[in-house]
Amino acid sequence: MRKFLDWGNGKGTFKPTRKQGTARRARLHDYARTLGMGSLRSAVSVPESENEQEWLAVNAVDLFNELSLLYGVVSDTAAGKYTKAGEGFPPGFEYRWMDGVRVKSPLRCSSPEYVAYVMNWVEAQLADESIFPTMEGAPFPPSFHEVIGNIFKRLFRVYAITYHSHFTTIEAVGAVEHLNTSFKHFMFFAFEFKLVPDKELKALSEPVQHMLEQYAAQNPAGHAAGGGGAGAGGAGIFAPIAEER
Repeated sequence: MRKFLDWGNGKGTFKPTRKQGTARRARLHDYARTLGMGSLRSAVSVPESENEQEWLAVNAVDLFNELSLLYGVVSDTAAGKYTKAGEGFPPGFEYRWMDGVRVKSPLRCSSPEYVAYVMNWVEAQLADESIFPTMEGAPFPPSFHEVIGNIFKRLFRVYAITYHSHFTTIEAVGAVEHLNTSFKHFMFFAFEFKLVPDKELKALSEPVQHMLEQYAAQNPAGHAAGGGGAGAGGAGIFAPIAEER
């Protein structure tokens, strides 16, 4: 069984990947793994006759597990390299943590600490029965799409940190293709359901714009895609990006 990090206070230990909460979601998970042999755009669309909220829930779990595994590759290096508040973030950005419950005002932290906050928070959301019910047929809350948006916004930030601060480590362990594939899947899903605000995408503006163009090219219906505010494309995915705070 694959395992992912239990983030604790920033020191990861491994535990089993989070499972889908219902038999229906497990079936959708298995179905999703058979898609995308041709168009990734088609693979992220809600399957015919399926419920959109169930599809969002399935993919939130799968994409969280994927990113947890990827960041696990760099977590030890990150914890030793970035130890001060404000360190290890994309150029021009400093992410601060606030969950509105335990931390009610923005907290300055290092990027490894921020990632630990994010991953623990996402794990808690996925385990919350009031948000992701595990009884077959139980309704999702009215705020479900907003919660999914917050999850994706914060997971995008983890990708941005990984690309800008840890790409050399990813290269050294031969995980570049895995990271790129995972990020492209994540972004196509985010475009499909408009889950990440444009201002967030500026942290990886050039690769995001390139992916947005690919997404649109695979979408013959002319469906309007979210995330259209990223910068101009053309440069490589790992080109430095400097943006205002």
